[in-house]
Amino acid sequence: MKDFEDRMHDLGDFIRQQREGARLSLRNLSKTAGISNPYLSQIERGLRKPSAEILQQIAKALRISAETLYIRAGILEERSDEPDLPAVILRDTTITEGQKQHLIAVYEAFRHENEGTLVSVPEDKSGEEESAAG
Repeated sequence: MKDFEDRMHDLGDFIRQQREGARLSLRNLSKTAGISNPYLSQIERGLRKPSAEILQQIAKALRISAETLYIRAGILEERSDEPDLPAVILRDTTITEGQKQHLIAVYEAFRHENEGTLVSVPEDKSGEEESAAG
């Protein structure tokens, strides 16, 4: 039982850290994720075990991998064969949210290109790519 409580506390801490890193209030995250403010607060304090669906909603609102939360909650086993680069990028506090999303989009585009499937890369509105390429 202690392992379960520790896991839920660690999950709650992780969600809170991600929320704070994204500069979201508890109220804003609960609204974006579509869950009640008190329930999210209980999850962050490790008092509730959220379902996979709730974790997915929280992950989407935080713009992190649902798999990351599933692993922390004990729903999935951690895969050691593939690093979760998007999660690492999203945790970086030295770059903006827009920069994070652009980096992830470029990374995913390269991965899909190597798999033979192309995905669209967001437009760079600053014009930096053109000046760097020229």
